[in-house]
Amino acid sequence: MDWPFGMAILFAMLFLGIPIGFSLVLVGIVGISSIIGLDPALSMLGQIFFDTARSYSLSVVPMFLLMGNFIVQSGVADEIYDAANAWLRHRKGGLAMATVVACGGFGSVCGSSLATAATMGKIALPAMRRHGYSDSLATGSIAAGGTLGIIIPPSVILVIYGILTQQDIGKLFLAGIIPGLLGVIGYMIAVRISLWMRPEHLTQMSPLPLRERLLALRGVLPAMVLFAFVLGGIYLGVFTATEAAGMGAGGAILLTALRGKLTARATLTTLFDSGKTTAAMFFILIGALYFMNYVNLSGLSSDIKNGVLSLNMPPFGILLMISLLLLVLGSLLESLSMVTLVVPVLFPIVTSLGIDPIWFGIFIVVAAELSYITPPMGMNVFVLRVVAREVPVGQIFRGVTPFVLMDIVRLLLLMLFPALALVIPNSM
Repeated sequence: MDWPFGMAILFAMLFLGIPIGFSLVLVGIVGISSIIGLDPALSMLGQIFFDTARSYSLSVVPMFLLMGNFIVQSGVADEIYDAANAWLRHRKGGLAMATVVACGGFGSVCGSSLATAATMGKIALPAMRRHGYSDSLATGSIAAGGTLGIIIPPSVILVIYGILTQQDIGKLFLAGIIPGLLGVIGYMIAVRISLWMRPEHLTQMSPLPLRERLLALRGVLPAMVLFAFVLGGIYLGVFTATEAAGMGAGGAILLTALRGKLTARATLTTLFDSGKTTAAMFFILIGALYFMNYVNLSGLSSDIKNGVLSLNMPPFGILLMISLLLLVLGSLLESLSMVTLVVPVLFPIVTSLGIDPIWFGIFIVVAAELSYITPPMGMNVFVLRVVAREVPVGQIFRGVTPFVLMDIVRLLLLMLFPALALVIPNSM
């Protein structure tokens, strides 16, 4: 089966709503069977299943999922929002800014954009409504802030990228710190842009005394210490990313126990949810690894690589083309599906251009963030729609528009100044 036909079948299956993991495996079986035969194709699939299931490095996935889920169980999200609110409440649009900062803080220890959006939606939305914020700005800031969970480490998307491309996961985590902080700052600017475009009558809140602001940090200090411990250990070379994941999961369990939230029912639910998510992500990863074999055997990668290089465009121009492709795909696919689909095809192209693979991972993830808040998919938008059923989807999409624009600016900054992503991992 020629690769154009195989890709057409794959996109048709995705359009019909068939899960990405099944789609990649089925297209891979048909495509590889047409090239080397059915028995070798099935044998290759079985070997990938076996190698993936027994891989020590892949234990980083369930460990970081456990860490994030136990952080959610500990109830630290309320303290993170209260601390951000204590420092920003008196500024114009301060509650929306506090929501963005809280999303970044919670995402850094949770690692899930959807969980961040859902959790912060329940906490921040009622508070913003009480103080006169429109539903579009309130839901837009929560939906956009939730995307920070996939770039601020520990990020499961970066783990998947690292496995697909055989890159150092610890360096990928460190590379995501500055772009993640840029995202927080950019979203705070987007709040002010929203208020400039559509002025709102907001309740003016008085600033808290410094002592109360400092006391508000007390509740988030354990989570901040855990975050610094995990990333600091990776940066200093004390432990690998896989070991850091285990330490992070253990620390999250200890934090949950110290806060009195380690009940049997809640813990079983957390373990069960982590197991389900791990199984789903492993199947997607297996499908992506198998699909990579089809990409290589069919000549898709080399054909696209030769076609792109024949354009004689500078790397910046090719990156702009890739950005546009990712923006289009991001409106149709959620981020994990997009990463597993495009990385096997694009990675050989960018490496042949001399582009740093660590930087490209951050570039891909920042572009993937847009898929969470751009129509028609917008996973975070629909999560907010579940939390606030009375708010129309169109109104939420209008609210995230300034945040989308700031993400595009951040993407351009990364392209113009690669050191934003590479300065920390290169200093290891």
